[in-house]
Amino acid sequence: MATSSEISERIIEAVLAQKLQPGARLGEQELAMLFDCSRTIVREALMRLAARGIVTVSARRGWYVMTPSQQEAREAFAARQVIELGLIRSRSAVDQAAIRTLRQHIGRERAAIEGQDVGLRSFLLGDFHVCLAECLGNSLLADTLRDYTARTTLIAMLYQSSHDAAQSCEDHARIVAALEQGDMARAEALMAEHIGTVQAHLRLPASQDPLAQLRSALAPVNPPQAPAAAAKPRRKPPANDPPTDTSTYLGALL
Repeated sequence: MATSSEISERIIEAVLAQKLQPGARLGEQELAMLFDCSRTIVREALMRLAARGIVTVSARRGWYVMTPSQQEAREAFAARQVIELGLIRSRSAVDQAAIRTLRQHIGRERAAIEGQDVGLRSFLLGDFHVCLAECLGNSLLADTLRDYTARTTLIAMLYQSSHDAAQSCEDHARIVAALEQGDMARAEALMAEHIGTVQAHLRLPASQDPLAQLRSALAPVNPPQAPAAAAKPRRKPPANDPPTDTSTYLGALL
């Protein structure tokens, strides 16, 4: 029988692997059957995730994976900038054991990118940031980063990020290389560039109009053409002229 902690962590892992989409329904009964536990335990796990900003609940509709707004997307990336840059800035050096752990992680990232398991690739790319926090000696911030990384994964799915996985992996490798050289300032700058690049590849609409998406969806498929220039008054044909075809004229009116 699974515990509430195990269920919540499995859901987080599924989000990081992009196996749970924004807005996916999480039925209590289905989860209880899947994890062979009571609905009470499932509800406890979902409540934990709601407090962490990963799921949301509706009194009538049930539990759903969070669908981040544009503002929440910007705030999540800003929070990651503060946490991750601060973590690097707080250290003057990183020991070789931590560097080996980070290099092994990057090796798994590269193997996943070359392979066909998209879920594993996505999970490892996100988990690098959690691994880095752990290697820098702050398990509390590692837990916080896991949640924010899950949020930004949902954001990337929702706003159709075009960021390349291989490029993300190489960004990680450059950050670790700077840490190994003891160049903390460069590592911090590379991390800021990396997070900024990932955010820049999101397709976030520039407009703040709350009806922008609906307005776009409901726009006419064939918008009316601009009216043609006013035609010159038509000369009344003489009585002996043949009747004029008025279909063009009527078409213009219609």
